[in-house]
Amino acid sequence: MNKSLTFRFLNENDVDEIHKIERESFTMPWTKEAFYNEFTQNKFAVYVGLEEDGNIIGYCGVWIVLDEAHITNVAILPQYRGMKLGEALMREIMEVSADKGAMTMTLEVRVTNHIAQSLYRKLGFQNGAIRKNYYTDNQEDALVMWVNL
Repeated sequence: MNKSLTFRFLNENDVDEIHKIERESFTMPWTKEAFYNEFTQNKFAVYVGLEEDGNIIGYCGVWIVLDEAHITNVAILPQYRGMKLGEALMREIMEVSADKGAMTMTLEVRVTNHIAQSLYRKLGFQNGAIRKNYYTDNQEDALVMWVNL
């Protein structure tokens, strides 16, 4: 990884930057209010950011409940994709989650998002169930994937 890239825990002061990445990454982005609530109301939420020269270029959110970590969202700015930064960010959140007591990790991914699925498999994730009509923008199914940490 580039020397100018660093990870750090995010907080409510980062919502504007996170929301910019969210809007550039997803057809159904979370609202600023949703992220603000993650930081101020959700005691299970942990967010890690990937920064280049002090600017957030990617982030990953996870809810750690008892011994299970559930990825809520992971995104890298479009101009930084294809550089293995998503993999680095996922490895970091897996390590953080394990350090906080999580034994397993789960996530949902669009059944058509083969690039993300390939990354998750590389990290040891296995296929679980299908959640029918999970994505409300187009009723696409979600593949649930999981891994032991």
